[in-house]
Amino acid sequence: MRLPRTAHRGLFAVYVLRGQAQVPFMPSAVTGAIFTVALFAAGWQYGLYGILGTALGTGTAHLLGVDRSRVSAGLEGFNACLVAVGFAVFLGPQYPSTMVLAAGGCAVVTVVTAASTTLLRGWGLPTLTLPFCLTASAMTIAAPGFERVWHHGPGTAELSRAAEGSVALAVDDVGRAFFANIAQIFLMPQWYVGLILLVGIFAASRTAGAMACVGSSVGLVTAWALGAPTARIVDGTMGYNAVLVAMALCGVLLAADRWSLGFAVVGAVVATVLGPAVRALSAPVGGHAFTWPFVLTTLVFLASVPALPRLHRAGPHVRPLPEPATGSDVALRT
Repeated sequence: MRLPRTAHRGLFAVYVLRGQAQVPFMPSAVTGAIFTVALFAAGWQYGLYGILGTALGTGTAHLLGVDRSRVSAGLEGFNACLVAVGFAVFLGPQYPSTMVLAAGGCAVVTVVTAASTTLLRGWGLPTLTLPFCLTASAMTIAAPGFERVWHHGPGTAELSRAAEGSVALAVDDVGRAFFANIAQIFLMPQWYVGLILLVGIFAASRTAGAMACVGSSVGLVTAWALGAPTARIVDGTMGYNAVLVAMALCGVLLAADRWSLGFAVVGAVVATVLGPAVRALSAPVGGHAFTWPFVLTTLVFLASVPALPRLHRAGPHVRPLPEPATGSDVALRT
């Protein structure tokens, strides 16, 4: 028996919201709705880009016949969400060219996701946000070469240079940085956006929420201890990769226990240090790190797990790595 058209629309809306929530691994429509509120709190344009981008990515995957379990779990929407928001942030949300490119990018990232999944499955590794990183990096490198696309004057290329500015943190700086680290998962710098996102994460999983807090704290302390500029710490650009790594390595991709907690903390430190390295390497083309530190750190740490008997893949509430996730709890990005 065929479902009524309204039922199909309702299911698609659930899939889209799950796609929003999958940015930090949570396949929950409720969490996705909270994340949508967070993006609209940052600016109505970003909220619109995020939800429409997720819908375009999810719809493209459905039209191309991607396994329904992946589509329904939101695994085909989160990279498109980040691509759409990223295009809006770096190209300007108000320009028609940005709207057209964002729509095209959301379709293209579906193909990139399929390719990444095929290549990484042989090693039992998830794609994470690798498709977003590849698509967004290509966009920021190419955009200054097109006058109708780039509206920010001369290109942003520059030489890598030493950190500058104050390295002192006030008490209120610590609070803003803690939440901004979480907000920057969606490329937003506002602390209150991070607060709303954290509420959404806790709504889906207390373990994931706790690990988001651990990752943010580790990223903040590591950046401060090493002398990162205060401005970079407070706007969250030094700590967001640590948040994602901590969540991935304790409770999402690996079983949550004391060993994976220590593993996640070390990974969060590594991702924080890797952030400036990626920005320095990409300085000639704008210096955008995106979530490359998270992707590189997590893939390397996951690849080491078979040789580390103390660490274990996540339990039955998460499917084994190369299989698509279908459950209502935390799912893998494979």
